Amino acid sequence: MALTVPPAPPSFADDRRGRDECAGWARWYERELGWATEGTAPVRLVTGLRFDVLEVPAVAGRAALRRVGRSGPVALAGARMSLLVAAGSADELPGLLDWLEWGGVALSLTAVGTDGRITAPVPPGEVPSRSGAAVWLRPPGPRQEGEPELPALVGLGSRGGGAPDLVRLVDAVATECHRVRLMRARTGRSTDGSTAQPLAFS
Repeated sequence: MALTVPPAPPSFADDRRGRDECAGWARWYERELGWATEGTAPVRLVTGLRFDVLEVPAVAGRAALRRVGRSGPVALAGARMSLLVAAGSADELPGLLDWLEWGGVALSLTAVGTDGRITAPVPPGEVPSRSGAAVWLRPPGPRQEGEPELPALVGLGSRGGGAPDLVRLVDAVATECHRVRLMRARTGRSTDGSTAQPLAFS
């Protein structure tokens, strides 16, 4: 499964106010969460350091989260959902999918890990300056060193303790991605009502 870097959306920081706003967002991520950022139009979060990301269709992500309950931070950008997981999880994903017997199944599931970037969602409490901006559905909590909050391979060499279970999350996400794929194949339409496009094979 190849790691992907989502394309940057069109810039909405064309004036000084927009640039200042984005710069403030970058400072918030760096100071409050200790997350590395890049750029300000838009702000990008660097993956592979403090977290990796699983990207799935939003409808599949919502269904998976209802099944697993507890998870790490979750963001929404258009029809795609980003689930933050422990750093290193992107590298583990292909083997984990094989172990869960999802290997070889076409899933609209991608992982963003080391040297990746995602568009930073609008910080909690802020109002998006444009429609379609990435937003937090489950925002990150304050930085608390040593207290795992991201889904990890519990008991398999990753952070354990109170970390949500990455295996359970991935299995739920894969199941729901497969259901979305079958629905599209059966109806010929995507889950948002538009004509279905070819699925991304990872």
